[in-house]
Amino acid sequence: MEKIELNEKRIHEAFEIGIVIKGIGACAETILGILLLFTNVTNLVQTLIQNELIEDPDNFFATHAQAFTHVTPQAQLYGALYLLSHGIIKLLLVAGLLRKKMWAYPASLAVLSLFIFYQVIRYFHTHSIGLLVLTVFDLAVVWLVWREYRRVSKNTPKNDVPQRDML
Repeated sequence: MEKIELNEKRIHEAFEIGIVIKGIGACAETILGILLLFTNVTNLVQTLIQNELIEDPDNFFATHAQAFTHVTPQAQLYGALYLLSHGIIKLLLVAGLLRKKMWAYPASLAVLSLFIFYQVIRYFHTHSIGLLVLTVFDLAVVWLVWREYRRVSKNTPKNDVPQRDML
């Protein structure tokens, strides 16, 4: 019995760590989305790489960063809105999960599942290893959220659910 409790404790700790990591990522996405709304990526990148390319025309990072000098305003706006919406939604879910709000568990499962579905589709177009790693991480977080939801709902008296559901 003690071993089962230790495993449950470790799973709960992994859940908390995974949620905090998702929260940090959501903060980064939100900040980047705001920056994209109020900066001109093309001018910023050109300013940052200009001296590097003069000193070393074959600089790996500078030559690859040149791709960002051709970003259209429409693409930048799309990226900003995508990052902002993605980040804000995840921040709300993370806050709900950390506060043990019952609505946050099924909402997180649904939203993360949609993100995973989208990431898998994008993976088949891009074959990005980073996207694959993110998808595996998101799958682990979905499993942890599901486990935590089962644990919390089992320990929550039925008459507490409406009170805990309120923001």
